[in-house]
Amino acid sequence: MTSDVRERPRDEVPYTLDEPAPKVLGFWDQGAFWANLGVSLFAFSGAYTVLAPDADGRPTMSIVAGIVAMAAGTVIGGLMLGLAAAPGARTGQPAMVLLRGLFGARLSYVPTVLNIAQLVGWGTFELIVIADAARALWDGVPRWSYVIAAGLVTTVLTVWPLGSVRLLRRYVTVAVLVALVYFYVQLLREPLPDLTDGSWGGFWLGADAALAVSISWVPVAADYTRHARSARGAFGAAAVGYSVTQIVAYVLGLLALAIVAGDSTRVFDPFLHVTLGVVLFAVFVVREADQSFANVYSTAVSIQNLVPRADRRVLSVALGAGVTVLALLLDIGDYSGFLSLIGSVFVPMLGVLAADFFLGRGRLPKWDSSRTAPSRWGMIAAWAVGIVAYQLVNPGAVGWWTRFWTGVRDALLFTPQSWMSASVLSFAVAAAAALLIGRVGGTGGTGGVAKITR
Repeated sequence: MTSDVRERPRDEVPYTLDEPAPKVLGFWDQGAFWANLGVSLFAFSGAYTVLAPDADGRPTMSIVAGIVAMAAGTVIGGLMLGLAAAPGARTGQPAMVLLRGLFGARLSYVPTVLNIAQLVGWGTFELIVIADAARALWDGVPRWSYVIAAGLVTTVLTVWPLGSVRLLRRYVTVAVLVALVYFYVQLLREPLPDLTDGSWGGFWLGADAALAVSISWVPVAADYTRHARSARGAFGAAAVGYSVTQIVAYVLGLLALAIVAGDSTRVFDPFLHVTLGVVLFAVFVVREADQSFANVYSTAVSIQNLVPRADRRVLSVALGAGVTVLALLLDIGDYSGFLSLIGSVFVPMLGVLAADFFLGRGRLPKWDSSRTAPSRWGMIAAWAVGIVAYQLVNPGAVGWWTRFWTGVRDALLFTPQSWMSASVLSFAVAAAAALLIGRVGGTGGTGGVAKITR
């Protein structure tokens, strides 16, 4: 272990959980990192989701309504992301290890396994997106070569994560900003249809679609903010940095969608057909590797919660190779509904964490993230209540799961209203349940005798 410590740069992530996390990321390092994650090719290709498409995929809202809904969802999601970021900075622990203090060491394995499953899926999805976008730029080479190239870049970034974050701040962020400004100027010069044509009927469905993208980073936020110099800086960098660029990227995607008359399969065309469009769109394609990097790195760190002494470098290389193989073999579109379903369970989990960390046990002198942290079934119960609230409002699109919750909803005579946001409602319900259980059961619903003193 001693030789490993000497070999590792002091300002890089430890190889195992036995070493403390260096506090080396300032506000601008983190802000640039989250800002880059906010600009994704999915913000262009998936922009139609904030227009509340019907069963046939046709948008039901106007572009203006979609922009407002997206902005509302992104701001709420950004604040939630900030709430997930701050505990990592305060405790110095990665996300899944942090959950030992919330659920107990052994019970933290439940969200850890779910997180690993979704991160492997999203890492695979990102490699497919990069390869498809690269072929849209130039299809002169086989698709598999783009997948392998993206997998190699992802793996290299993952082995040196903090160095990669600083690299993003110094170089990539500037290139992305230049590309965004250029495309705004070019697309706004194009003839646009009436952006108010349509309804506002699916406002909260659209807001939830944007919020869900922000929330997808909640289970990994602390993996990076544990290296932040302050909790306040971690909150601000995540909430502001991510929200601003996601709004900018989605508006650009919606403008492109308007230009192609709502045809989501052609949403990249307006970018590629303008002067220098291919060159500057290549910036987005290459930069997309930071999305796959974040997913693969956080998968390795999540596995360390199960196997604390596993070397993250070995895990990173193995996972990088694994998601590359999956991207070569799978059609991730068949998995997207399942990924969204897994992601939905982390919204109420954040509600439980925020309530307990900021208003409950987290106010005690020490947050117990040790390997012997006692099980807290009360917090699991609060999480479960929040999951139920989410599924009753939005049961997703996975056949058997959707049918089950639709049946439950019918049995309860419950009809979701248009003003209901599954994410906001489940967050609030889970947080309220956590506070109630914490006060009834002692230090956070463990059944212990000690009471939290204020």
